[in-house]
Amino acid sequence: MIKAVLFDLDGTLLPMDQDEFTGGYFKMVAAKMAPRGYDTKELIKNIWGGTAAMVKNDGHCMNEEAFWEFYTSVYGPDSINDKPIFDDFYANEFEQVRSYCGYTPRSKELIELVKSRYRVALATNPLFPAVATHSRIRWAGLEPDMFELITTYENIGYCKPNPKYYLEILRRMALNPEECLMIGNDTDEDMIAETIGMNVYLLTDCMINRKVYDIEKWPHGSFDDLMTYIRSI
Repeated sequence: MIKAVLFDLDGTLLPMDQDEFTGGYFKMVAAKMAPRGYDTKELIKNIWGGTAAMVKNDGHCMNEEAFWEFYTSVYGPDSINDKPIFDDFYANEFEQVRSYCGYTPRSKELIELVKSRYRVALATNPLFPAVATHSRIRWAGLEPDMFELITTYENIGYCKPNPKYYLEILRRMALNPEECLMIGNDTDEDMIAETIGMNVYLLTDCMINRKVYDIEKWPHGSFDDLMTYIRSI
């Protein structure tokens, strides 16, 4: 019996073209850091490197630490002094990245429906700090307090598609895999939850299917289809 529903954010509750969003984000963060002497191409390359370090994180530290361990290994130990500049970016300029995202009122309707029946968590890939994650939640027309748990780079030491990311969420919520439904738009990052025994649903409106899987093996469909599916379980 389902007791909790886990939601992805980007491309699921918050419609977006991932490449457009990423391009806009990097453009703005590079503009923020340019006065500090950062070369744009090198900075973007090394933010990707820090992201890879978080994706590879095995839980020995929080993702925040994994990112900054990589970053300072490239730019030197004194570069940690620029962390407040990044924090300021996420608290302020990052808000402009909203223009690279879509919006659907169905997200709030969906969350309200699910909350009337189940526990709800936001299983967004924890590559961003909480302040940026909370902004993206609000861009979707939602509020952070709608979710029992939100994963951010400060509070977890795994990333998607590592199954241990989902196991850690289960541990924190004291749930078994079969008691959860994971809803997301990415066939790699979200549907991997099925391998630990979770139920899954693939939202196809902004689907990412890098390996061109046959999606017929998972319950899937549009937002309207998903609403029907939730009412049926």
